[in-house]
Amino acid sequence: MTAFGGQRQPGPHQPVEELVKDTVQVRYRILFALAALVAAADQLTKALVTVYIPQYRPVPVVPGFFDLVHIHNRGAAFGFLNRSDIEWQFWLFLGATALAVWAIFMLARNARHDPLLFSGLGLILGGAIGNLVDRLRYRAVLDFLDFYIGDWHWPAFNVADAAICVGAFAACIALYRAR
Repeated sequence: MTAFGGQRQPGPHQPVEELVKDTVQVRYRILFALAALVAAADQLTKALVTVYIPQYRPVPVVPGFFDLVHIHNRGAAFGFLNRSDIEWQFWLFLGATALAVWAIFMLARNARHDPLLFSGLGLILGGAIGNLVDRLRYRAVLDFLDFYIGDWHWPAFNVADAAICVGAFAACIALYRAR
C-alpha cells in the first residue's frame, strides 16, 4: 500500500505474500473504520434524541416535509413486524443480524480488492451494529427521522438505517462492476 492508498507492485525486496497481506489489511481497515464511525454516529444521534425530543412529540424542521421524532420500532425496516403483542421478532432480528455480520465477513474475505465494496460493507456493518445496540438495550430500535408530504409519511428511520441503505447500494454497484 502506498501513502496515497494505491497498491504497490511487488519489487525485488517485497514478496507477493506481503502485498497480499497489505491488501487484506486495507480491506479490514476500511470495513472496521466505517463500521465504527457509523455505529458511533448512530448511537450519538440517538442519545441526543433521547435527551432533547420527548417521545411521540414531533419537532418540525421543515414544516410539511421533515420532522424529528422519538419513536421506538420493535420491528424491522419500514416498521415490518412492529408489534408489541409478539416477542419472537426480537430473536428473529437478532439472528438476522448475526447472519448479516457473517455474510459481510465472508464477502469481505473472499472478494477482490474493491474499496467501494468494502466501504459499502462497512456502512452495512456499522448500521447493523448501531441497531443491534438498541435491540439489546431496549428490545426496539429508536427512529427519529420522519419525512412526509401531507398525511403520507415515509416510515421513520435513523442513521443506522440510512447507512445500511447507502451501503447496500454501494455494495451492489461494486458487485455489478466486478461481474
